[in-house]
Amino acid sequence: MSNTNRRFLLRERPTGRIEPSTFELSEEPVPEIGDGEALLRMEYISLDPTNRMWINETPTYLPPVAIGEVMRAVGIGRVDASRQEGYPEGALVQGLLGWQEYAVVSDAMPGFVMPEAEGIPVSTYLGVLGQNGLTAYVGMHDIGAPKEGETVVVSAAAGAVGSVAAQIAKIMGARVVGIAGGPEKCAWLTGELGLDAAVDYKAPDFRAQLAAATPDGIDVDFENVGGEIMDAVFARLNVHSRVALCGLISGYNAEEPPPGPRAFGNLLIQRTKLQGYIVLDHFHRIGEVSEILAGWMAEGRLHNRETVVEGFEQLPTAINMLFDGANTGKLVVRL
Repeated sequence: MSNTNRRFLLRERPTGRIEPSTFELSEEPVPEIGDGEALLRMEYISLDPTNRMWINETPTYLPPVAIGEVMRAVGIGRVDASRQEGYPEGALVQGLLGWQEYAVVSDAMPGFVMPEAEGIPVSTYLGVLGQNGLTAYVGMHDIGAPKEGETVVVSAAAGAVGSVAAQIAKIMGARVVGIAGGPEKCAWLTGELGLDAAVDYKAPDFRAQLAAATPDGIDVDFENVGGEIMDAVFARLNVHSRVALCGLISGYNAEEPPPGPRAFGNLLIQRTKLQGYIVLDHFHRIGEVSEILAGWMAEGRLHNRETVVEGFEQLPTAINMLFDGANTGKLVVRL
């Protein structure tokens, strides 16, 4: 075990894109644990669009990360030393562990002990079998609730949440259209993932592609992006359609709040149900949902892809891959 714990602390609140100056690398002694605590050596740190929201000054569903505080993030670590029987040495633990090489968990700052199954990489429990899978399942299965034969559109469909949500819709019998950036990602959606159509939002004829892919309109929108993409989808919603509002990533780096959707009036005309949701409200279901998703993976009905960045020091630059569209599937950093 190293004697040093490297941590990235928030130095300043970025205006627009995250820059190298946003964080400060701090080296501190590895924490010593007391009774009721366990020390984790981090193995993977999850990078998610919500990380960008947490460093804004405006509170979201969690308080902003304070200046000088370790950057908040979900991660998985292995118990290196323990004085808490709930966290045995060698166990994998997931929680809001932050951008650091060692973290302490306890009843006051808890984590979840994760199962280990042969053939399933540890990082899978941050993605399809973790918070991203739970997010996708709640949004698609519970809120979107597509019926067999309905048309479902998923934006950011090649991302960690969107790719799972789109496959869940296919399993439920829907006709699924994914929106992604570039021919390679679109080919992955219609190839390996088996979606019925894919639309390239970077193409100049994006709206025409969307219209051609949804000739009978849209019954369910799994919304990850917002902005012009959401406007185009809203304009094609059917009567009694449903929108699961998962994220609005297109505006997370905006210096000013983005304008409201220009097609908002269509929600009234089409009697659309729109529901926003936050995965933290559903964490009590993570075991139940992970078991369902793991079963579909074992049956070959649910596919997983990850973009793994090597090295703790890559965290401040790797996070921008989310906003550049440089990742396919789940984005993690391996320490």
